[in-house]
Amino acid sequence: MKRERKSEIPEVVKELGIKIKDVIDSNNLKPREVAHDAEMDVENLRKYIKGSQEMKVSTLFKISQALKIHPSELIKDL
Repeated sequence: MKRERKSEIPEVVKELGIKIKDVIDSNNLKPREVAHDAEMDVENLRKYIKGSQEMKVSTLFKISQALKIHPSELIKDL
């Protein structure tokens, strides 16, 4: 039985996931490598990339560190 969300995921969360995916692709990285460097499960990273799960600020910082970019680069222009 699939759980239903209490509220719709904001569009900005989906846009953030697209930015993360773009950085991963442009640097020829694999999601599992980024997840490992961010000390998180690859499935959770995939949920963030798809925009199906919101992340905490601390998670945003971990992902940006794994991508070797400043967190502001991910949230700029959202």
